[in-house]
Amino acid sequence: MADLILTPNIDTPDDFYAELLSTHDGLEKSDSDALNARLVLVLANHIGDREVLSQALKAAALKEE
Repeated sequence: MADLILTPNIDTPDDFYAELLSTHDGLEKSDSDALNARLVLVLANHIGDREVLSQALKAAALKEE
């Protein structure tokens, strides 16, 4: 079983955050929400490990393991 990585693990995280925000520029709230949902599904598919995805859902919901 793999474990979810919760420590910093992105090269140039500030650049990624800026790119994420710019991707949402000019979008209506509903379109921005849809973009976020698509992004979650794309990244979940890339991860592929259901246990890691379950850990991520719990972490995002601020629930203990």
